[in-house]
Amino acid sequence: MSSLKTRTLESIAQIDARRWNALLGETSSAPGVPGTAIVPGTASAPGAAPFLRHEFLLALEESGCATARTGWAPRHLTLEDRDGALKAALPLYLKSHSRGEFVFDFSWANAYLQHGLRYYPKLVSAVPFTPVTGPRLLIDPRAAAAERRALERALLTAAMEYARTQRVSSWHVLFPDEESLGALRRADLIERRDCQFHWHNRGYGSFEAFLATFTAEKRKKAKRERRRVAEAGIEFETRFADEIDEATWSTLYEFYADTFYRHGHEPYLNLRFFKLITARMPERLMLKIARLGSQPIAVAIFFVGDEALYGRYWGAAGHYHSLHFETCYYQGIDFCIERGLKRFEPGTQGEHKVPRGFVPVITASAHDVVDPRFAAAIRDYAARESRGVDRYAAAVNEHVPYHRPSDEELTL
Repeated sequence: MSSLKTRTLESIAQIDARRWNALLGETSSAPGVPGTAIVPGTASAPGAAPFLRHEFLLALEESGCATARTGWAPRHLTLEDRDGALKAALPLYLKSHSRGEFVFDFSWANAYLQHGLRYYPKLVSAVPFTPVTGPRLLIDPRAAAAERRALERALLTAAMEYARTQRVSSWHVLFPDEESLGALRRADLIERRDCQFHWHNRGYGSFEAFLATFTAEKRKKAKRERRRVAEAGIEFETRFADEIDEATWSTLYEFYADTFYRHGHEPYLNLRFFKLITARMPERLMLKIARLGSQPIAVAIFFVGDEALYGRYWGAAGHYHSLHFETCYYQGIDFCIERGLKRFEPGTQGEHKVPRGFVPVITASAHDVVDPRFAAAIRDYAARESRGVDRYAAAVNEHVPYHRPSDEELTL
C-alpha cells in the first residue's frame, strides 16, 4: 500500500468515466464502448448504484448544481498503484454550508460559532442532494479480501490526512452502505443514526395482493385514496426521460421547481441537469405523470436501480385530494410490483408514508471531527441520539398497516 499514489480531483471530469465506473463493478463490453458487463461476484452494478456513476456526478457539475459556486466544490480522492491502475476512490466535496445533505448538523455549526471557531468549510463524502444509502469507499471489485481491507484503510487514512492538511473542521460520510460503514467504524469515526421509511416487495403479484396484507381498516383507507384520484378523472402515464419532449420537460420542471419555491428555497437541480441525465442515463430516470385530460397536472421523478426504485422529487399544478399519495407512493409501488424491484426508497422523513405500507429503516452517517474537544462532545451526543432513533423506529413499527398474525396463528 505504500506504493499507492493519492490524487485529489477538482472535477470528476479529470478521470475517465470507465475507470471510475469500474469501481462500481462495471467493465467495458468492447473497446471504445462504455461498458455494461458486471464483474462476477460483486454487489455493485451500473444500475445498482446509479447516483455514484460518473455520468450522474458529472451532470451535477456541468449543470452548475454541484460546484464551488453552490458550495459543493469537488475534491474526489483516488488511489492509484505504481502502474497507474485505479484501485480506490472516495466521492468528496468541500462544503461551505450544510444544505442538500439530509444529515443535519446545524447545531454543531452553531456550537463552533459560539466558541469563536469556524465549522465551515468541512468535507463531505456523499452524493449531493441524494439521501440514498450506497457505497462510499469505492474499492477495486477485483481485489481479494485482504487487499480490499488494506485499500479501505489507505483510503480512510488519505481522507483524514487531507482533512487536517486543509484545516477543515471535519469530514462527514453520509448514507454509507453496511460495508463502507464497517470500515468507518474500524477507523473509529463517530457513528450517527437516522430513520427513513422504505417499502419492501414481498413477491406481490399485484397491488391488490399487496393491499391484502393490510388490516381491513388500513386497506379501506388506501383504496379510498386511490379511488378519489380516479374519480377526479386523473390518469397516469409512465415515461422514461428520453420519451419526454422539450415542451413537456419544461412544464414538468416547473412543477418540481414550484415545490421548492413554495417553501422559500431555490431548487437543488436545474433543467439542464435533467436534460444531461436524459442524454446519458435515460433508462435510469423515470417519471410518473398525472394528467387531467391531455393536461399534465403533477409529476413524480424517480431513479431506477437494478433492485430498487428511488423516489426523488414531486410537484403539482394545484391541489387535488390524495394526489400526492397516489403520484409519489402508490404509483411507485405499482411500478416496483410490475418490474419486480425489491424495494422502494421514497426519500427522507415522512411518517405519513407508514399507513401506505412503508416501514422504518435505520440509516447511518460517520463523522471525523478534528478538534478532540468537539469530537468527544459530538460522540456522546451521537450515542444518545442513536438510542433515541432506535426507540423511535421501534415505536413507529408498531403502527405499520400490515396484518399481524394472532397468537393462535403463530402457534400453528
